[in-house]
Amino acid sequence: MTISSWAASLAVLSIALATQVQAAAAADDVVAAAAADEGLTEIVVTATKRETNLQATPISISVLSSASMADRHVQSLIDLGDGAIPGLRVTTFEARTSALTIGIRGIVPLDANQPAREQGVGVYVDGVYLGRQHGLNAALMDVERIEVLKGPQGTLFGRNTEGGALSIVTRQPSGKFGFRATAGVGNFGSYNVAAHIDLPEWHNFSFKVDGVVQYRGPTVKNPLPGATGFNYYDRRGVKATLRWQPSDKFTADYAYDNGYDANSPFYSQLVDYNPQNRPVAAVGAPVRAGEIAPLPPIVKDGTKRMSVADIGVPQQPSIDKTFGHSLHLKYAAGENIELRSITAYREVSVDQYDNAGGAHRVPVFAPNSNFSRYSLAGLWQHQFSQELQAVGSLNNIEYVAGLFYFNERAEDDASTPSTNRWNANGTAYTINDPTPTIRGFRSIDRASVAYAKSYAAYGQATWTPSLLDEALHLTVGGRYTRDDKNGRLFTINNVATNLTFAEKTSRFDPLVTLAFEATPDVNLYAKFATGYRAGGASSRSLTYRSFGPEKVKSYEVGAKTELFDRHLRLNAAAYIMDRTGSQIDFSLVTVTGASTRNTLETINAPGTTKIRGIELEATLSVTEGLTLNGAYAYTHTKIPPTANPFSGVVQPVFIVFTPRNAASIGTDYSLPIGNITGKLHLDANYAQATQSFDQFALKAQSSFIVNGRVSVADIAVGGSNLTLSVWTRNMLDEQHIYRRDPSNNATLGDYANFNEPRTFGVEASVKF
Repeated sequence: MTISSWAASLAVLSIALATQVQAAAAADDVVAAAAADEGLTEIVVTATKRETNLQATPISISVLSSASMADRHVQSLIDLGDGAIPGLRVTTFEARTSALTIGIRGIVPLDANQPAREQGVGVYVDGVYLGRQHGLNAALMDVERIEVLKGPQGTLFGRNTEGGALSIVTRQPSGKFGFRATAGVGNFGSYNVAAHIDLPEWHNFSFKVDGVVQYRGPTVKNPLPGATGFNYYDRRGVKATLRWQPSDKFTADYAYDNGYDANSPFYSQLVDYNPQNRPVAAVGAPVRAGEIAPLPPIVKDGTKRMSVADIGVPQQPSIDKTFGHSLHLKYAAGENIELRSITAYREVSVDQYDNAGGAHRVPVFAPNSNFSRYSLAGLWQHQFSQELQAVGSLNNIEYVAGLFYFNERAEDDASTPSTNRWNANGTAYTINDPTPTIRGFRSIDRASVAYAKSYAAYGQATWTPSLLDEALHLTVGGRYTRDDKNGRLFTINNVATNLTFAEKTSRFDPLVTLAFEATPDVNLYAKFATGYRAGGASSRSLTYRSFGPEKVKSYEVGAKTELFDRHLRLNAAAYIMDRTGSQIDFSLVTVTGASTRNTLETINAPGTTKIRGIELEATLSVTEGLTLNGAYAYTHTKIPPTANPFSGVVQPVFIVFTPRNAASIGTDYSLPIGNITGKLHLDANYAQATQSFDQFALKAQSSFIVNGRVSVADIAVGGSNLTLSVWTRNMLDEQHIYRRDPSNNATLGDYANFNEPRTFGVEASVKF
């Protein structure tokens, strides 16, 4: 489809919607059916650095409120992987929740899990950019809403937002006393506790503290005594916020947060032994050319999600630690201008332990040989950022201008010893000496350090001329960015090296948006924007091969409407994105002695990657207390064939974790019963099967996840308000493979990771 045809299609849709709005005044029967309530409430967002109505903001945005998060039992970002927002993809890196992969509109990096690699979607907490995907699965603490901005946000948000931005907004001190707490228990031995205390203002100071604990035992048990099972977590977090407001013109907010996340990976299962139907070598005999090693009789091969692993392996929790300081200053310098400053320092450290493969990955069976690759890695990062903003208006112009500085240092290392050893015929195994798994005694496959500095200046202005009753809005913006990155790979295969890379990038990202209020309830827009993801180098490469940035141009048209006296909210967007320099990952697994190495090279694809899509969101207030909602995302991607650096063969490549079709529907119903209120929430989420690796056409499986919650709210207990709830995630206990790896197709078979089984629990929440 051409840009003109996209625009024509949306114009037809817009005219039809405008006609519906005009006709709505005469549609007494429709309005009367829903007249008992006031319709849908306004949603406030801060995507343009100022508070605006979602429907008046010419950006494709999805918003998840705190109530929606509670209904879905969303405790951390990985819980959004069920498809709550169809255009947002959240998944594990490899099988590990110690680092998350986040994608929007087909911008999904396969391996950003390295110091010199970058994400394609920017993640922000209260305006502070988080530079690493490590630590993103920490417990969410008193989140007011999550805004998902779709498409390049290169002007106001900057580097590494070519796919969009995920902005987490937390509740701030109110200056009034308040106490809220939630406690619950569930299956797999889970429990969760959260408490939030807001203290009264004292001498212009307001203080708020949040604490959270989330625990769940493994969903796949590990038969080795004393070892941790798989897909377990133990999260804890605390946040303290101090507000000083000596006058109406000045506010200072200081916040400190500290998070701890102990977790274990999803179990990796063999799902297709010997898919090429090769002759199977006899037990004890050498494997000849064209043959495949035998599968030990105690190793399970199948397509059902295990509840107990077939092989017991040493496994201890990965430990993610995060903490940060932030200082937000706001000063009303005049009637129509506010000056702001955001200063932040953050650290993240990860001590990773991943032995999820057992006998389901290489090394393959051989008599009295080692197996079970234990991926041990560490990452240590700290960052400092400073942003200055001026937000104001002048006559019929609203503007934002700013300066941004970011400084980061990140270091990592990795080793992959084998922890188990077969007997002569594969009927039993023993555990190897654990010394090579202990830090200080490891054989280091790779170790590197990377540095990044980024400087930016940006501005954006919206002009509303007086003609057409001020229904026309023209926004023009731009951002100049200079990135200075360098790094050093100083260990390869336990040998000291001194391989380096350096990259300096300067670029300008423009934005132009034309918005038109066709009626008071129909807003149309057309938008052009650009964005980029910085280049870097692969620390998994034997040569520390560097690669350049990838850049995207986006053309988007959209409509935001509220119909039937604000009882139906219907938003639509269609876009074309052309990306050059797409960063494609190719991997090669090799076994040397007791170590299994994954070498990864990143290549900039030739030509232009084409990404095309449509996004729809609808919310309908049927009657007072009954709301229906739905969302749909269509994403088509095509990358030019790219040369595999290991084989030299030009081959098809793919964008990972991006379903062609994804949809979500839900309903919320509340019913007053005397002095209490009954509440019901149900949602169903579908995603089409998609690739898991850039270099392989093989897809995982489609998914259909149903979640639900039933609550009894507004129970008066003394001076408090009590809510009792029963919740479930994956209510139907649906199983699907979300990640499938055919790397060992010729030597063993595909291994894969399944989604979580059904979880459920009860909760009690109290509010004073």
